[in-house]
Amino acid sequence: MGENSVIEMFNLKDKVSIVTGGSEWLGYDIACSLAEYGSNIIITSRTIDRAENALRKIKADYGVETLALTMDQCNHDEVQTMVEKAKKWKGHIDILVNNAGGGSGNSTGYLFKRSPDDIIQMITTNLIGSLFCCQEVGRHMIEQGKGKIINIASAGGLVGRDRRIYKRNNKEQQPIDYAAAKAGVIGMTKDLAGLLTPMGVHVNAISPGGFDKGDLPDGFVDDFGNMTMQGRMGRMGVDLKGAALFLASSASDYVSGHNLVVDGGFSIFK
Repeated sequence: MGENSVIEMFNLKDKVSIVTGGSEWLGYDIACSLAEYGSNIIITSRTIDRAENALRKIKADYGVETLALTMDQCNHDEVQTMVEKAKKWKGHIDILVNNAGGGSGNSTGYLFKRSPDDIIQMITTNLIGSLFCCQEVGRHMIEQGKGKIINIASAGGLVGRDRRIYKRNNKEQQPIDYAAAKAGVIGMTKDLAGLLTPMGVHVNAISPGGFDKGDLPDGFVDDFGNMTMQGRMGRMGVDLKGAALFLASSASDYVSGHNLVVDGGFSIFK
């Protein structure tokens, strides 16, 4: 098959992919999709055991080489150390998936009861931490003249949500600062693409909609599905994998500064 074969466009053999926070949920799905197409995988986590456990399964299932690294992306020094270790492993970093972040955690999401510390931590984790990773991995990608950066944003950064479905299902709402951070990720992606694309580094984002991890109230799942064109929430292990593979592979070589929304039509369904 020639280099223009669609199958070859998606081939990631011998590539090195970093998936931050990739030990579980959507990050793990993304790591699996890249490994299935041949990429060696680095997963970062604040807890090394979680990364190692995820990579043990990925290596067994897909036969790729793996490396677990600790990192708190809110700490710039730790980001630098992680990138140095990643570079040393194979001598190159081809793909960065900025997945680490989070929702409201265990604290209230209601703005007028939310502590300033929680707001600062949310934006630092989801936006500034991702920017730190782009800065340090992007520096290396510029040197090698190529690379793919995928920032995980959210449909929550695109819309004003109907919070009545949270209240009537007794579910904690995602905070306003989460939406602010994810909207920032989308803006960061576009401007970073403007900087890096001429240097051979593609930068794009994925904005997932609501995904059912199996821990949501049934009424919330039904309500959210009814607000979505496809009538359901996203499926873990399925619905994000193809989007991530596309943006990580040469199949997307003419795509820069794009925010690929994977939400079943939620954000434009009125």
